[in-house]
Formats: sequence, structure tokens, C-alpha cells
Amino acid sequence: MINFVDVADKAYNGFNPVQFGFENCEKSHYFGPAVRTHWLIHYVVSGNGYFRIQDRDYILKSGEMFVIPPFVETYYEADDQNPWEYIWVGFTYNGDLPLNIDDTVNCPEALRIFEDMKLCAQKGNGRTEFLCAKIWELFSLLLDRRKSNTDYVDRALSSIHAEYMNGITVQDIAARLNLDRTYFYAIFKKKTGVSPSQYITNYRMEQALDLMFNKGKNITVTANSVGYTDIYTFSKVFKRHFGSSPRKYIKMNK
Repeated sequence: MINFVDVADKAYNGFNPVQFGFENCEKSHYFGPAVRTHWLIHYVVSGNGYFRIQDRDYILKSGEMFVIPPFVETYYEADDQNPWEYIWVGFTYNGDLPLNIDDTVNCPEALRIFEDMKLCAQKGNGRTEFLCAKIWELFSLLLDRRKSNTDYVDRALSSIHAEYMNGITVQDIAARLNLDRTYFYAIFKKKTGVSPSQYITNYRMEQALDLMFNKGKNITVTANSVGYTDIYTFSKVFKRHFGSSPRKYIKMNK
């Protein structure tokens, strides 16, 4: 049995829901080959089915989603023995989606979100907006699941750039990312070409140079501003990095 819920197309920027429904399919029930004018995501609640998109074929089961982009030819069919039950949501989106979503996605955790979407039938004027929120929640889940080494390094860089003046350490960052320090070292160096500790030092020295030369700050203020409470340690690191002490370097380059 098929169930459609009327959704008002309000032409929102970003995610703009245009349809929603759910169906417990008959055996061998099919749709297509056809194209859609909007994005359409089906979540398989139970059973099995076949999905074809262009020249790619998939056999799907419960906990998986299949994705239909706008104007891409697809065909899908319920299994002839154990037909699928699915929930779908259709939407438009201006520009690129928040992540590159594959033809199919295995994500059992998304069941809760799709089941929640059914509550939109109880909404009045806020039905479209309710589905907007649920689609954003779905993509938030997908983004969070797609953690990669690059994500970890980008987060580490953001932490360094925001907190270099507070004495942040490699151990602090690894713990925050819930990563083993050795593993964190390896993926960070692979992407940046330097170790995490060297990157922190390099970044602090770049900021120190800018403060002294372009902002006219003295050595004490500069040291405190880039994470060194001990001027002696700051001067030692500076000399190792630039080849001379802060005072001498400034005098030579003025």
C-alpha cells in the first residue's frame, strides 16, 4: 500500500522538500525506467529490492538507502519473494549537496530519522519546514559517519589556528580527536609534510614575526601572545627557527 503526504513546494534555498511518502510494496512492484526533476532518497525499512541507476545495478536490503539525482535515469523493483518496504523523501537543492552522496548508502541509524519524517502528516502550516529539518538531520548524520583522515587533520589545523596562543599540545589535539598519538602523527604528516609539533611551532613563529614586524609589538608581548610564557624559551625557539635571536633578527631586518 502506498501512502503519499502532501508537501507544499515553498521554493526554499537549500533543502526544499517537494514530496514525501512510504510504501509496503507488492511482490515485483517496479517503477521506471524514468527520471525525476528533483532529488529522491528511499530508505529500505524491510525486505529486498533491485535498483538500477544508469549502468550500475544494486541489490538492496533493510538499513540501506538508494539515491536518485535529478534527471538521472533509474529503475527499481521489489523482490519477488521478500518485497521491500521503504520511506522516501524528495527535495530540490540549489548548488551542490553538503556531501557527495553515493548511489546507495548503508546507514541503519537513519531509520529513526525517516520514521520521524512520518510525523509531518500531523503538521499543518509547518509540514514543509519540519521535513527541511529532518533532511538536514539526515545529512548531518551522513557527514558525521563519513569521517576520514582528512577530516581529522582539518579539525586539528582548525584547533591549532584557533588556540596556538593558549599552549595547545599535540597530545591535547590527539585526545580531542580520540586518536592514538602515533596514528595522529602519521596522518597529519602525510597531509601537511611536517609533524604536528613542528607545524605548531612554525605557525607560532609566523604569528610572532607578524606581531613584531607588522604590529610593532615587543618581545614580551609577542611571546605571551603566541603561547610562550617564558621569554627565554621563546627566544630559544625563535633563534632555532630563524637563525638568530628576536632582537638581532629585528635589528638585521629593519
